[in-house]
Formats: sequence, structure tokens, C-alpha cells
Amino acid sequence: MPTRFLLILGAFLLSVLMWVDRACISAAKEDMATDLGFSDQQMGWVMSAFALGYALFQVPSGKLADRFGPRKVMAVVCLIWSAFTVLTGVVRGLSAMVGLRFLFGMGEAGGYPTLARAFTSWLPMNERGITNSISFSGGRLGAALAMPGVVWLIGALGGWQQTFWFFGVMGILFAVVWYTLFRDLPEDHFAVSESEAAHIVASRNPKRAAHLEHVEEEPIKFLQMLRSTNMLMLMFQYVAHNFTFFFTVSWFFPYLKEQYSLTSEQTGLYAAAPLLCGVVGNWLAGFTVDRLYSRGQWKLSRRLPAAIGFALGAIGMSLCVNMTTPMSAVICMCIAIFGSDMILSPSWSTCMDIGGKSAGAVSGAMNMVGNLGAFATSLSFPYLVAHFDAHEPFFYSAAALNVVAIFLWFRISPDRSIAEELDAASPMTGATT
Repeated sequence: MPTRFLLILGAFLLSVLMWVDRACISAAKEDMATDLGFSDQQMGWVMSAFALGYALFQVPSGKLADRFGPRKVMAVVCLIWSAFTVLTGVVRGLSAMVGLRFLFGMGEAGGYPTLARAFTSWLPMNERGITNSISFSGGRLGAALAMPGVVWLIGALGGWQQTFWFFGVMGILFAVVWYTLFRDLPEDHFAVSESEAAHIVASRNPKRAAHLEHVEEEPIKFLQMLRSTNMLMLMFQYVAHNFTFFFTVSWFFPYLKEQYSLTSEQTGLYAAAPLLCGVVGNWLAGFTVDRLYSRGQWKLSRRLPAAIGFALGAIGMSLCVNMTTPMSAVICMCIAIFGSDMILSPSWSTCMDIGGKSAGAVSGAMNMVGNLGAFATSLSFPYLVAHFDAHEPFFYSAAALNVVAIFLWFRISPDRSIAEELDAASPMTGATT
């Protein structure tokens, strides 16, 4: 078995851990709010604080991974977010909890950009789609397990606080294992054969024009990314994705429980279903991305899965709010999240395509702006419901964002790197700015 497959397994397990840590607050929301005396709006700030910290530290985390390597950076950020997971079960008071969840988000911000940087060095181009899907499907599985699992753990361990302590310890153990077994380059890994290393080195970079190859050696700054049309559209389509998806790990559990008068155990099982559908959407998109790319259809391999995914997201979100039973509402949400998760593989693969050796920073920039959508979700849902005394405005807003994102994807060109865009716009090439 190729050693790089162990990296894929590690990425899957890491993703499970990350999403269990961040999704468990949704399942524990009622116990936390009752114990700490928080209203729904206050819990909205607690949840959104994570999304804000997560968004703002994406680019710095990605740059750290580009500079110091994913081995050290992943171990450090995993230790950081695990420590703050433990502390979530300790602090009391709204201000302290909001601040702590912001710091927890800051720690988790390094997870996916660091994995993207590791994938760029370790994986051939035609394996990145399915690898991204495997990685992100781990997150969906983790979130799905968190919904009923946290409800069970709260009872088994004696409280919501102990549940956070348990997951924090698991993260600390993972950080130790990662640092012990991983290396930044496959050429330097003790278990990688010479033939596997040669194969990876020969096929991990896209074929570019000869006069552009030197440009990718230079780190890409954030302000330079903002001059890239590709990058701007990737950022904004990821806002639409996160606005839809983050609802499932923040407010969907309490929405179902209250709207249909369910028990916590019933709600946990229902709320897990869309996340499991997301796993399937992830795998389907990843397979499609790699299959189309291997046939020479680079642009279509990124555009088609993303466009189909956003179309399903719009359909599911617009129908969900009109359902009269929990089963029908969950089916609609399953459609939405199946589609929403089809966006992940093409989005992150495109970041690697256009980012080159700055893939960590580029993917971090996309995830930063995209997670402002998650921040908006956590706050907009309780406030829109309170203002309009109805759920429809939130669901229709999410559907509209999905529709806009479809059109953006047919303008994104994964075969045109940021370095190429900057080079074409440089006065040295004779192009106009």
C-alpha cells in the first residue's frame, strides 16, 4: 500500500475530530443554555464567535503552514484547539464563553489549510479530488456522530462539561501521533519508497507554460490574491456554501427539536441524517473531479460538481421550511447538504490548482471569507426569527446565495493560477492593469 494513503487516513481522522469538537456545542446547546442561563440570541453569539475566530485566522494559519511546514503547524494548532475544547467545559459567563469560543475557532483555523499544504506536496494532481472528499467526509461523519453521540455522552459522563473534556484529550493525543509519524515531504519520509516518491514528485504540479513556472516559487501575499478574479469568485461562492452548511451544525438541531416537539434523542438521530448525506455528496464529487480531470477536462472537473451541488442546495433549503413533519424537513435538508458538500472537493482542489506552493495561504483565504458566511448563519438565524417571527427569511436567503454561486462557478478557471494572473497583469509583460 502506498504510504501516502496513510496521510489520507490521517486527514480523515483529523477531520472527524475537528468536526466533533465544533459540532458538539449544537447537541449540547440546551444543556449549556439551561446551566449557564443563556438565551437563544446569546447562544448565537457563542456559536458565531467560533466562526469569526475560525475565519480571521485562516490566512495566517495557511501562511504558517507554507513557511514552517504542515508537520509542526498541524501539531501546534491541534494542541491549541484541544486545550480550548477542554476549557469550554470550565468557564462560565457569556463574555468568557464568547471569548473562549473565538480562541477555539482561531485554533481550528489551521486545520484544513495545513492539510491542503500537505496534500500539495504529497499527492499527484489526479488524486486530489477524491482525497479532499475523503478528508471532508470525515468532518461530516464527525458532525453526524456528534449529534446523537454527544447526547449519549452527556448522560454517560455526567454532564456537558465532561463531554468537552473528553474530546479535548482526544485532540491532544492526535497531535502527538501526527508529529511522530508525519513528514513535510514524501521524499523525507522513512516509509516512502523511492518509486513512490519519484511518482509523487513527477505528478504533483500542474503543467504550466515554461515562462510562468518560476513565478509560483514566490509566496503569494493576501493583497495579491485580491487582484485575482479566480480568487475573489472562489471566496464568495464559499460564503454561500458555509451559509447553508453551518446551519446544520449550529441551529438545525435546536430548530428541529423546537419546531416538531422532539426529544433530544430523536433530534440527534434526525439531525445526523443530512450530515451522512454530505459524506455521500463528498465522495461523489471527489470521484467526479478526478475522473473528469483524468480525461483532460480540467475546467469541467471543478465546475460541474460545484454547479450541481449549489443547485441541490438551493432546492433543499427553499423546500425545507415548508415541510410539516420532521421526516420531510430532514429529507429536504439531506438534499441541501448532499449538494452543499459536493462543493468542497472542487473548491479546495481549485485552491491547490491556482495556489501552487502558496496553497496553504490560498485555501486559507477562501476559507476565511467563506466562513464569514458561517458567522452570518449563527447570528442571522435567531435574529431573523425574532424579527420576522418566522423561519422563512433565513431559508430563502440561503437558497438565493446558492443560486448566485452557480453562476460564479462558470467564471472560475482552475487552469489559470494566481501567479499567471499576476504575471499577465504585470507591466513587465506589457499587459495593462
